[in-house]
Amino acid sequence: MARIAFERLAHGYPGSGQYALKPMDMVWEDAGAYALLGPSGCGKTTLLNIVSGLLRPSEGRVLFDGADVTALPPERRNVAQVFQFPVVYDTMTVRENLAFPLRNRGIAARAANARVEHVAGLLGLARDLDRRARNLGADEKQKISLGRGLVRDDVAAILFDEPLTVIDPHLKWELRSRLKELHRQVPVTMIYVTHDQTEALTFADRVVVMSEGEVVQVGTPEALFDRPAHTFVGHFIGSPGMNLLPCAVAGREAVLEGGHRIALPRAYPALTGRIELGIRPEFATLARDGLPVALQRIEDLGRRRIARLELGGRPFAATLPEGMGVPPEPRLALDPARLHIYADGRLAEGEA
Repeated sequence: MARIAFERLAHGYPGSGQYALKPMDMVWEDAGAYALLGPSGCGKTTLLNIVSGLLRPSEGRVLFDGADVTALPPERRNVAQVFQFPVVYDTMTVRENLAFPLRNRGIAARAANARVEHVAGLLGLARDLDRRARNLGADEKQKISLGRGLVRDDVAAILFDEPLTVIDPHLKWELRSRLKELHRQVPVTMIYVTHDQTEALTFADRVVVMSEGEVVQVGTPEALFDRPAHTFVGHFIGSPGMNLLPCAVAGREAVLEGGHRIALPRAYPALTGRIELGIRPEFATLARDGLPVALQRIEDLGRRRIARLELGGRPFAATLPEGMGVPPEPRLALDPARLHIYADGRLAEGEA
């Protein structure tokens, strides 16, 4: 297990003339469960490969428990990495595949077998232990790949690079739950790369949200939802994402395009740049009193209904309360405690 720290870490690929990973300072605590979340091309896998040693950063340092490992190859970092597509030995049985990393390290047969059977049970492979890997489907093979990463309890960290991509959709929730349970039982540092917000938020204690090579926020799933530090986080996390409306701010009041005035929970100094008011659809409701809006349509999502509106000529998503019909002249009510102000995409701090 290891505490992983980055000091002014950055990376640019030769000839690109720009950063694939912008300079950062960050710490991942020992035995934490972290997710790297963001769209394709945002730098997630680049950062993961720097941690594993597959890629040496062009700037900065990587520290494991205070020791500089920046120049060390993967085999000297004591990490396990699980890739997007399964890597298994087809001629071996499931048991032999899972035991392979333990045999290479001279673990006694009895201890290795106990560990293999424990991990196989957690991954739903107990009945397949004596089957040849070549006879298994892609789902089971990826479970073997996951198991080989999890079977060692002496690693500094386990790195998962979008490991559920090839897994059948109905099995993904089950495997995420099992990985979470294994982390509770064996507290090793785990880093999980994904573009899927559901995977990230259900697996990780802390989520690292990335956009265009930059870490824009690190926080718990609750913090990312309740208080996005960047408009990208508000948009990327949540379904639908956060509503963002251009506005002007004076003290404790926001003035939207069209002249609508909204009282704010905090007072703000003079702000410059692109100013936006943000609120999640969960905290905006269709009502009989409030701001005048134009209703476009109602989306029934089963557990809730979303009203698609126009407010001052801008698209807006709000919740339609359970049991409420559509008012003939719909209005919009906003929870004042859930309003946020952003300046050039960054959360502006006001005074309560």
